[in-house]
Amino acid sequence: MAQHIETDICVIGGGSGGLSVAAGAAQMGAQVVLVEGHKMGGDCLNYGCVPSKALLAAAHRAQASQNNAAFGLSEEKVKVDFAKVMAHVREVIQSIEPMDSVERFSGLGVQVIEAKGKFLDAKTLKAGSTTIRAKRFVIATGSAAAIPAIKGLKSVPYLTNETIFELQTQPKHLMIIGGGPIGAEMAQAFRRLGSEVTIVEGLQLLGREDPELTAPVRQQLLDDGVSLLEGAKVKAASCEGTGASQKITLQVQQGETTQEVSGDALLVAAGRAANIDGLDAEKAGVRLSDTQAPHILVDARMRTRNKKIFAIGDVSGGPQFTHAAGYHAGLVIRNILFFLPAKASYAALPRVTFTNPELASVGLSEAQARATHGKIKVLRWPFEENDRARAERDMRGMVKVITTRKGKILGASIVGQGAGDLLAVWTLALTQGLSISAMAGVVSPYPTRGEASKRAAGDYYTPSLFSPRMRKIIGVLSFFRR
Repeated sequence: MAQHIETDICVIGGGSGGLSVAAGAAQMGAQVVLVEGHKMGGDCLNYGCVPSKALLAAAHRAQASQNNAAFGLSEEKVKVDFAKVMAHVREVIQSIEPMDSVERFSGLGVQVIEAKGKFLDAKTLKAGSTTIRAKRFVIATGSAAAIPAIKGLKSVPYLTNETIFELQTQPKHLMIIGGGPIGAEMAQAFRRLGSEVTIVEGLQLLGREDPELTAPVRQQLLDDGVSLLEGAKVKAASCEGTGASQKITLQVQQGETTQEVSGDALLVAAGRAANIDGLDAEKAGVRLSDTQAPHILVDARMRTRNKKIFAIGDVSGGPQFTHAAGYHAGLVIRNILFFLPAKASYAALPRVTFTNPELASVGLSEAQARATHGKIKVLRWPFEENDRARAERDMRGMVKVITTRKGKILGASIVGQGAGDLLAVWTLALTQGLSISAMAGVVSPYPTRGEASKRAAGDYYTPSLFSPRMRKIIGVLSFFRR
């Protein structure tokens, strides 16, 4: 039955960003309509952060049992029941689903329309048989896997992050196109669960990160048994057979050499594309980028060309992280409800790759800092000099901090166990504009990996504290202590 709704805010997309806007605005008294044509919780809950971390948790447990001898424990080979592993992944999703459900948001006062939406004009959206006129719209439709133009790929039964967690039979050999965070995480997960894995990456593994920090991750993947083809391009893909006898073959060019790589499963993890198909955003005066994979163009306040329509999260072409979408949501609420000119800044936006070891970064990398600031100071503290890391027999990685010559923190990166959690203090430091002296003055509990951050900060002062000049000063001062 057709209906018409007039509302304050219409949110299009029930992923992390859209849900944050809807919940926040409704609880502050605004009338909110949420339009979601697929699954509540969006990509993060159903196909991304949650299932991938659940799968990685199982894989890391399987691997941990193989490193017991050094602790005086017996080594027993774990038997992987892949169907039960995937059941664990589904159970984790199901445990979180109620927080993102239609029932919960209806209880918060949000009117949920379960249908895909498309704009009719600058003020009207149609979702199923419902038309919605809103004072403000927020587009939060997210992104999906970008499918590269590879000869024959369309005829191959490839997987994406939206389908890989539906597998019930473990691949014997999983091939992955793309060595970014998704590709690296899934490679390690499936390898540690017992599959052969090959990554084909056009440039370098985790190429957006500092090469010094990616080195331990690369080495661990190789030690795990992952085959890594970097600087390689997939020229063609083909498939023979079906079901258990399925054989997928990639023709891979690496330098002057062309080779064939075959397996029974293929994951495409070669970037993301904004979900804008069928939205008819142009009818609302919303402008799209002219890039190969178009996204919605926004200003620093997350407004589109139509200033009454906002776009947040992956669909806006910004950093593709769940926490970035949540950050955008806060900006939009301030802009819409409080008329505050809240603008996006990514100077302190953290990012984490959840391999083992983890790789976490915030702010500028060493290369970026040198390009923008010229002379800088690079501070390092390896975990091999950390007592907790030695006690746990996991000394991989380091803390690396970039500052100006005067001690202003520009960025920090950590590779090692728990790097994502350890990064929080550096994110706070950047957000609050703290200097390296504040970090060096932190009292860190012993023995913790957090001490490595304090020691890295203290490294800023090492050259001056232990210099010949300082020894002379101490010598003079000691004269007056007689």
